[in-house]
Amino acid sequence: MSLIGTEIKPFKATAFKAGKFIDVSEASVKGKWSVFFFYPADFTFVCPTELEDLADNQAEFDKLGVEVYGVSTDTHFSHKAWHDTSKAIGKIKYALIGDPTAKLSRNFDVYIEEAGLADRGTFVVDPDGKIQILEITAGGVGRNAAELIRKIKAAQYVAAHPGEVCPAKWEEGRKTLAPSLDLVGAI
Repeated sequence: MSLIGTEIKPFKATAFKAGKFIDVSEASVKGKWSVFFFYPADFTFVCPTELEDLADNQAEFDKLGVEVYGVSTDTHFSHKAWHDTSKAIGKIKYALIGDPTAKLSRNFDVYIEEAGLADRGTFVVDPDGKIQILEITAGGVGRNAAELIRKIKAAQYVAAHPGEVCPAKWEEGRKTLAPSLDLVGAI
């Protein structure tokens, strides 16, 4: 069953953000756009390149009103240690959620039972707490923050403009489509 359009399940977790430990729950994300960015583990190889890419694009996420949450099955203590010792991870201003019980990873259906780790899963959640975009990639395939931002802009546009849709490669300011009978077979 697809998670698209479903409301995120209840959770409570502790995250490391801006030098502090903070509590995060499903209530924390209501009312704003959010990204849950699951990754396998701290102190690894592809993961820091992805998290740094998100950090390098923080201003764009802020401009779009999007809260970013990095999530792994490590603890919030591990996230702090990684933040304090890695130049790439030290750039991060968004929350890194500890999910050692894998509740959040299971809620989003990205938990790899035999490994005790999360898949590379990206979920865009709207202000109502509903999943609008999801992407899961193989462990060796890193993600791209610029493409994620493009998809978020499209999701926000569609949410704000009922009856319009964004075609392939849509970029902000470009033409959208208004599905209708006269477009069938004309594209």
